[in-house]
Amino acid sequence: MELKEQVYSLLLVSAADKFNRSISDLLPENIYYPIKTVSDMGSAKRELLDRSYDIVIINAPLPDEFGHELCITAVEQTDAGVVFLVKAAQAEQLLAPLNEQGVLLLSKPFTTPLFLQAMHMAAAGNHRLQRLRQENARLQDKIGQLRLISRAKCCLVEHAHMTEAEAHRYLEKQAMDTRRDRAEVAQEVLEEYADRSE
Repeated sequence: MELKEQVYSLLLVSAADKFNRSISDLLPENIYYPIKTVSDMGSAKRELLDRSYDIVIINAPLPDEFGHELCITAVEQTDAGVVFLVKAAQAEQLLAPLNEQGVLLLSKPFTTPLFLQAMHMAAAGNHRLQRLRQENARLQDKIGQLRLISRAKCCLVEHAHMTEAEAHRYLEKQAMDTRRDRAEVAQEVLEEYADRSE
């Protein structure tokens, strides 16, 4: 089985031009594209509001704040995997609080393999979060359909004087006979009885 590689959009927040070029050179374009670079927290926050990114890399310090506040903002307001690059001296005190928030902290200087591993972990975290959100949306949709069907059954019990079992069978049969799902039939029943009561 051949696995298709996913492409991840990336926001790099860093004020160091030389560093930005070296980071961009490390990241294969067939996996990380596009790479948008901004130099400060204000620009990064605006960018995160304008579009969604799969991964956010923050290189501390930033001109308008150290960078840890932006990490927390990115984690709380986006699905992005967040990687925080910070000098070893500050890394120790920030590790525990940022780790609890779900931020990957990487001490500078770092090796290329370690950096790429952090990137893979951030991408995996983003991918997992997106799958969880899709599953949550699917479950919310299912719950909505079940509520609709339940309301239609109550409507049939109240207005058509059916038992609950009869109402259930009626909705099932209508769905089967018309080759539609039960939620569509339930919506139709609710609309029909809403029209009659007006």
